[in-house]
Amino acid sequence: MGEKVLFRIARPYIFGGLIAIAGVAVLLLFGVPPYPACGIGFAAYAVFVLVVRSLQRNWFAEYLTATHDEIEETLRYSVANHPLPLCLVNSEGVLAMANEKFKAIFPGAKILKTDIGAVIGAENLDLLRREEDVDIGLRAADRDYQVLASYVNKDVSNSAMFYFLDVTEIGELKQINADEKLCYCYLIVDNYEDILQASPDETRSLRAAAIESLIRQLAGEVDGSLLKYRSSAYQILFSRKQYQKLESGKFAILDGARHLETDADFPTSFSIGVGLGGTPVLSEKYASYALDLARGRGGDQAVVKSGDSVEYFGGRVQVIENRNKGKSRVMSHAIRQLVSESSNVLIMGHKYADMDSFGASIALYRMVTTHGKNAAIVLNGFNHSLAEVHKIAVESGNYRFVGSEETLKLINDGTLLIVIDTHVPDMTDDSTLIGKTGKMIVIDHHRKRESVIEGATLMYMEPNASSTSELVTEILQYDDDIRKIGKFEAEMLLGGIFIDTNNFSVKTGARTFEAAAWLRMNGAETTNVRQFLQSDMEDFQQRASITGNAEFTEGGIAISAGEGKHDNAQIIIAQAADELLDIKGIRASFVVGATTKEIVISARSLGDINVQLIMERFGGGGHLTMAAAQVMDTTVDEVLANLKKYIREAEGENK
Repeated sequence: MGEKVLFRIARPYIFGGLIAIAGVAVLLLFGVPPYPACGIGFAAYAVFVLVVRSLQRNWFAEYLTATHDEIEETLRYSVANHPLPLCLVNSEGVLAMANEKFKAIFPGAKILKTDIGAVIGAENLDLLRREEDVDIGLRAADRDYQVLASYVNKDVSNSAMFYFLDVTEIGELKQINADEKLCYCYLIVDNYEDILQASPDETRSLRAAAIESLIRQLAGEVDGSLLKYRSSAYQILFSRKQYQKLESGKFAILDGARHLETDADFPTSFSIGVGLGGTPVLSEKYASYALDLARGRGGDQAVVKSGDSVEYFGGRVQVIENRNKGKSRVMSHAIRQLVSESSNVLIMGHKYADMDSFGASIALYRMVTTHGKNAAIVLNGFNHSLAEVHKIAVESGNYRFVGSEETLKLINDGTLLIVIDTHVPDMTDDSTLIGKTGKMIVIDHHRKRESVIEGATLMYMEPNASSTSELVTEILQYDDDIRKIGKFEAEMLLGGIFIDTNNFSVKTGARTFEAAAWLRMNGAETTNVRQFLQSDMEDFQQRASITGNAEFTEGGIAISAGEGKHDNAQIIIAQAADELLDIKGIRASFVVGATTKEIVISARSLGDINVQLIMERFGGGGHLTMAAAQVMDTTVDEVLANLKKYIREAEGENK
């Protein structure tokens, strides 16, 4: 390398000397008298240049050698006395030099013997070679280090210098900062008034004191600041580190509330919303959202929101019916007002409409047209079981059904969209309609999920109602302009209640029977409803095969799957899940089936297993005792494997 540098310096002089020699040769060739003297002068100059450059070459060589030695000495000194632990690695990746600080961290490393990959990890070494500004963390000698590398040539894995920055204190400070971030928690006693009303005068104050004592005990356990801002509502502030106690205990206060002594025939339950944000303002916002989500899902659970992540705890108690008719009356009036202010109304349920969605649509269509407004039911597809009733509805000429293409032609600034039996945008029959109309109403009975239709003018969600058909029946009852509905409409609503309550066996309250009684008074025949819900022989045989091939766990859980693909698989597996739950000793049932487009799952429970939480892991939803899910781009076997895994995890959490 030094000779190359010397040649670049001496090249101009050598070139000049060669020119001088060439000139002398030419002059001598011609032999002209004056020219020999000049030639002798040129020759003398060339000799002088060559002698001088020869001397300079020796001087530059000595200079380069000295400089090289000085650089090496400086490098050794820098490595030995550098404030950071560091090492020099040769082109083979072997330690060539290291300072004492490095040796103190890695006492087993040997110069010219130890591969750097064995020190920092081969995967880390590969990252450092290929990426720019890679932050490699390393734990050694009870300290945390950040590893930096400076390669001569990364492409050929040439020699490099590795630096080890001690970031232990920085990490500890980051952890302290994270632990001390403020968490907001909102807690509502779901049935506070009902608990007190069920208590006699002499025990009422004791019941209230027991509830508050439990909540104050929670605040004490997390070293939190407690604020009671309503008789049944509390706010608790605590650090992120204390939140770990709640998470590890899976919010044991929910179980504690259920074990409180009451004079009512139902347990005490709490709704809890916790917000984990980067700032106090964001944490409070998250906590408020989480509380709304917990209450919208029926209460008796804790919802924790952190960024885009939402986590659920609890939700094991049957929802206690605590709706009042005043709210139904107010909602009925508000819906009538919005209908009267609209130019036309579109009614849309969820994809592949079932009896509950279809019956509610038919009834709301009747309500809208009674008030003199044009209406249309958006229906792009429905369950196989609705084929007969859909045919009857179309042939009657009393209802207008439209597909997505025709729907777009009906929308104007005054159009009102009523979404029923779902509140999740992607589950609607045509999600592109969301936000395109001037106003929108959402009516649903499912527990609230993270993805909610935004921008609704009116949202009527009652997770403790048996069905959307029940909610619509009450809306019709309080509409003064509707004295009586048609027989077919009454039977469709009653059919929706039948399906969602499994013939009044689950999720049925007093209001459910009141709604059914009103429908019966309007001409609904239970025998006709039963005929509408009948299945053909092929479906019956498929259902029998599913129940006959079911697996039964020691915990009282039945799991089965249908064979082949069926367009009406959703109905078949739902009926099979209901039948499996009738077997003595079975606490919950799960059935998987396949349509031509997707894998469907139906889940049923007697109440001590929250099947909704399990179905939510598949992207579905429902209620504690009845839930379902649809899964795309997978197989029945894959879904069964995941289902069994989720069931085991749920069983472990319930212990």
